[in-house]
Amino acid sequence: MRRKRKERPDVRAKYRVNHQIRASQVRLIDADGTHVGVVSLSEALATAHAQDLDVVEVSPAADPPVVRVMDYGKFLYQQAKQEREARKAQKQVEVKEIRLRPKTTEHHKSFKVRDARRWLEEGMKVKVRIRFRGREITYPEIARQQLAEIAE
Repeated sequence: MRRKRKERPDVRAKYRVNHQIRASQVRLIDADGTHVGVVSLSEALATAHAQDLDVVEVSPAADPPVVRVMDYGKFLYQQAKQEREARKAQKQVEVKEIRLRPKTTEHHKSFKVRDARRWLEEGMKVKVRIRFRGREITYPEIARQQLAEIAE
């Protein structure tokens, strides 16, 4: 059976580059961040070509669209790097589980409750599961009583 690959979001689809830009007049920002002004697209492409860089449409909704002269490959790398850092910074909430049986002794239950408290203080979620075997299922009130004791 083949593994399903994770689909990475395509950063390239977000930005129009060089000849993909459709506007005839654009607001140009130079490679060092200075605002050049409103120029024709061919003029912007010539400026970028002279510096061996690309013209990237940063804000297509503006009138005229804002384009920036930059190294597109480097820009994509920086965007992907920022995305990875943001994903890494997100805190993963882990769900811990405590398994009990209706006949679990108070001594063992106290250890499990202590662990659950510690996990809750660390910001994790705790799930309590009571497993029944055989005829134990005929006494669900014992399980409810145990859950109530643990919830306290």
